[in-house]
Amino acid sequence: MTDFSQSLALIAAEELLTVVGLVLLLAAAWMGDKSSRLISIVAVAALVACAFIAAPALCGGLMGPERVAFSGQYTADAFSAFAKLLIYASGIASLIVAPRFFDRVGAMRAEYPILVLFAVLGMNMMVSATDFLSLYIGLELNSLAAYVLASFLRDDERSAEAGLKYFVLGALASGIILFGMSLTYGFTGSTNFAAVALAMDGTLATGALVGLIFVLAGLAFKISAVPFHMWTPDVYEGAPTPVTTFFATAPKVAALALTMRVALGAFGTQVDAWQQIVIFVSLASIVVGALGAIGQSNIKRLLAYSSINNVGFLLIGLAAATQEGASAMLVYLAIYVAMSVAGFVVVLLLRDAEGRPVEAIADMAGLSRTRPALAWALAAVMFSLAGIPPLFGFWGKFVVFQAAVNADLVALAAIGIAASVIGAFYYLKVVKIVFFDEPANVVARDGESGVDALAHKVVLLIASLFISPLGYLLTPWLGDLADKASAALYFAG
Repeated sequence: MTDFSQSLALIAAEELLTVVGLVLLLAAAWMGDKSSRLISIVAVAALVACAFIAAPALCGGLMGPERVAFSGQYTADAFSAFAKLLIYASGIASLIVAPRFFDRVGAMRAEYPILVLFAVLGMNMMVSATDFLSLYIGLELNSLAAYVLASFLRDDERSAEAGLKYFVLGALASGIILFGMSLTYGFTGSTNFAAVALAMDGTLATGALVGLIFVLAGLAFKISAVPFHMWTPDVYEGAPTPVTTFFATAPKVAALALTMRVALGAFGTQVDAWQQIVIFVSLASIVVGALGAIGQSNIKRLLAYSSINNVGFLLIGLAAATQEGASAMLVYLAIYVAMSVAGFVVVLLLRDAEGRPVEAIADMAGLSRTRPALAWALAAVMFSLAGIPPLFGFWGKFVVFQAAVNADLVALAAIGIAASVIGAFYYLKVVKIVFFDEPANVVARDGESGVDALAHKVVLLIASLFISPLGYLLTPWLGDLADKASAALYFAG
């Protein structure tokens, strides 16, 4: 067990985010909204620095007691580093694309990058938590910042509605998790994941089983899995699009990584108690996400149901309850983050002649003739989300299905593959409208220049190249990093 000074060294990224966040908060108070650009640049620099801090732990596959801080409350192992790097990348993308959107509506305020930093700080604590107490602190820190971000456009009714729904249902989920944690503590005598796993080894008391179910139910809210998905389409549609980009990526990574650590760590000795629950939630998310997306006319709502659908596929890896399944989930998560960033950046670039956002799918008709580059980027996102080769999204689905088959869950993999066909329908529907329908002439031609426009295009280019067939060149490297991270997770578990 490390001493206090070693513990402080292990949380260097969290210390940096805390100090930078507080300093920027003071700067925003003194300089006002005119400093929002400068604060955004500093926030991006802070996240880049945090990525450099986390990278050695992942590349070195670091794990073990020397990576544990504060008497078992926190661990800075390779698994948490993998999740943190995805969170940092998502946060950076969300900060880069935000100024142009908010400037158009006159709502760019200095608080936005600061809220993103504090949300990332909470997510850092979530993915590194090895105790229910540190888990809950990180969860609430992230949630409090997220509630404000969802309702960031104070004069927009949809944004206010999104913030209220997110707050009410998020508070309910937090209460459910807290109740489950209290039951777990009552029947195991500890809040530490390793101690809980040891106490649950053997016959499982009914009270501990109820606690396990409540904790997993609360986490299902956070990852927007069926049947706790109802908030997702409304929040994704109502929140400002840069915020939706953030919600679809960073918090999703943090919540799924946390779910993996809780299920395979704290409840790792009782796989039979939760495996059937995860299988049901996985299949329900795949089917409901696919069917719910079919009738959507708003691209952001469609991407919200797509997010629910993808969570279902990710949970197939968790249902396998093996190190291979955990590694497959991490590979899928990395690809999913790139697909989501690319998809929402395309949405951000869709503007009419007056500069208003275009979100109706029907208004994108004939986009290939007016904005061909944007149309091809959107098609790449849709095909990749559908898991159609040779796009890189296919590889994410392939590795989780392979993990399920190797864990003797052949029926689950078969049903998942069959259900993915439903999802292909609504993705192809978008491509058909964009390429083959008569032009609606709603989306304006690209006549913008400047740093902000260039930043959007660079982010879109990087994400699009990652999900293109060129992404397969990264499979050995990505697979190796995911294996190191999953090995650290199982070592801790």
